[in-house]
Amino acid sequence: MKLLSFEDSQTSAYGTFVDKTLVNLVGLVRAFETDALNEPSPASTDIVEFLARGYCESTRLAKLVDYFREGRLQKNLEVRSGYRILAPVPRPPKIIALGRNYVLHAQESKMPVPDEPIIFCKSNSSVIGPNGTILIPTDVGRIDHEVELAVVIGKRATKVQAQQAYEYVAGYTIALDITARDLQRSDIEKRQPWYRSKNFDTFTPLGPWMVTADEIPPPIELDIELSVNGKVRQRANTRDMVFDVATTIEFITKYISLEPGDIISMGTPEGIGPINDGDHIVSRIEKIGEMATTVKSL
Repeated sequence: MKLLSFEDSQTSAYGTFVDKTLVNLVGLVRAFETDALNEPSPASTDIVEFLARGYCESTRLAKLVDYFREGRLQKNLEVRSGYRILAPVPRPPKIIALGRNYVLHAQESKMPVPDEPIIFCKSNSSVIGPNGTILIPTDVGRIDHEVELAVVIGKRATKVQAQQAYEYVAGYTIALDITARDLQRSDIEKRQPWYRSKNFDTFTPLGPWMVTADEIPPPIELDIELSVNGKVRQRANTRDMVFDVATTIEFITKYISLEPGDIISMGTPEGIGPINDGDHIVSRIEKIGEMATTVKSL
C-alpha cells in the first residue's frame, strides 16, 4: 500500500489510495476509532503518530480500508483534486544516511570500501517533497545528485539483531542526498565534519510516497535509477549495497535508538554528477515509483 502526506487549501493530512482515489486517513482513523471506542478519537494529522500507533501494519491498514468501503464515508473522506503531495514524512524525527554503501561508488570517489557502515545525519529542515525545487546556494562550487533507497522506521528500535530488523520497518521511499561536493571535500581535507555540505535547505527530497513493507519483502533487490534532463546517470540494484537494510539497522541501533518516522537513507550507487540551474531530475526505484525534482540557483 502507498502512504503519503498531502496538503490542500484547508489542511495537511496523510492518506492512501483506495481504487485509485486518495482517502484521507486522518478522518478515517477518527471515524473508525469513534465507532470502535464509542468516543471521539484524537487522530493526529501527523503521520509519525500514525506510524507510532501501529496503523502502518498491513492487517490494520486493511481493516481501515475495509471500514471505508463498507461505510458511508466516501464523500467526506475522498480527496479528488486540489491537493499537493508532500514528502511522505514531512519532518522526520531524524535522518541517518550511509556513505560509500556501493562498491563502485566508493571506487569512483577514490575511497576504500568500508568494513562497517559509515553513518552521518541529515537535518529534517533539508526535506522537501516530490515535484519540489532544489535550491542551489551561491559560492559553494559543485553540487551533486545522489539517489538512494530510504527506509522508514515504524516502531522504536534499540539494540536490534539483524534477524529481527525488518519487523521495525514501516516501508520504503525514494531519497535524494544532494551534496555540495567541493564544500564536502574541503571539510574532509581539514579533518572537519562535512555535515554542512549535506544539509542546505531543500537538499533532501523524499517521495513520492512510502510503500509499506509488506509490498517489498526481503531480500530488498530493487532497480534504482536517476536521470537528469532525460539522460540516465545512475543505474544499479540495491542488491549491490555493501551493507543491506537488516545489517544497517543492527549497526545503527547498537549506538542510536530509532523512532517511528525516522529515515535511513541507504547510500547511493555509482554515477554521481553535478546538477545546475534549470535541470530536471527524475529518480526511480522499482516497486516504489518515481520522483521528479527541478533545480534552481539562488
